[in-house]
Amino acid sequence: MIFTTDVACGAKALSQGMLVAFATETVYGLGADATNPAAVGRIFSAKGRPVGHPLIVHVASVDSAIAWCDPSEAQAEMLAVLSDSFWPGPLTIILPRSALAAPQTVGGLTTIGLRVPSHPVALELLGQFGGGIAAPSANRFGRVSPTTAQHVVDDLGSEVDVVLDGGPCEVGVESTIVSLVDDQPVLLRAGGVTRVQLAAALGMPVLAVADSQAPTVKAPGMLRSHYAPDAEVELIGASDIEARLASAACDGSNTVGVVAPFEVGHRPSWILPDDSRGYAQRLYEVLRQADSANVDILLVVPPTGGDLVEAVGDRLSKAASPRPASSR
Repeated sequence: MIFTTDVACGAKALSQGMLVAFATETVYGLGADATNPAAVGRIFSAKGRPVGHPLIVHVASVDSAIAWCDPSEAQAEMLAVLSDSFWPGPLTIILPRSALAAPQTVGGLTTIGLRVPSHPVALELLGQFGGGIAAPSANRFGRVSPTTAQHVVDDLGSEVDVVLDGGPCEVGVESTIVSLVDDQPVLLRAGGVTRVQLAAALGMPVLAVADSQAPTVKAPGMLRSHYAPDAEVELIGASDIEARLASAACDGSNTVGVVAPFEVGHRPSWILPDDSRGYAQRLYEVLRQADSANVDILLVVPPTGGDLVEAVGDRLSKAASPRPASSR
């Protein structure tokens, strides 16, 4: 594995069918040439990701995105509005696909997720490589996403050929995913671009999956259990912490940690901002720290303020969901 800040090294590795982890503004991605079936197959192997889960294709510009999709006139109009408003940025747009992507990249589906990231390292890498980069988060499947280059090394080690260090990620949670496959836009995953922002740009409501009458489009991050640390996560209200800690103390068989947007008279504990953007930026780092502290149960109080409450709530609810036995 090469650990570097040399973007040219990463671009060359991609062109040779290698795996390159790189910084985006959301989380670090594990990238491969999106047109190379063998390279894309290595992503699934390195992550332990089930085959058939589609990958997001990162491109350098909206002009580049056009080659990867086959939108209707109405879909093209919505793409133009959203790309003008939010690209480069933390937004993935689902559209009918063209034949350009390797079938493995899109999980054999007729749709594709496209994104123009805003991180300068990602944009430079895309520019030097000159093609689309298929890239899920650079971690083991279902586990906590990486927000630093060291997190990638800790999770995947020699499975990655090149790790491009771009510093800590600014947003800290994965991109928003919106489907434009049907006439009504549908939010598939909350992220750094909010439902309110999307609706304002499009001039129409953006539905939740549960409210949509259209068939659910398959996209990353939609499993019930995801983004999970080793510790068992319990979501809890601020007023219930003391009672829960007292109960845990009586049991005495588990190490209990607390994550909250305020000081708790308990150790180990971690304080995150009550503003959801600040909370999101540090959330995955703290989940990893709790695992390093060998916490068995992690009591987590969600944030109450800011515009990313929906995104943070989504990540926390999936981290707290029961996990398949194979993921433990």
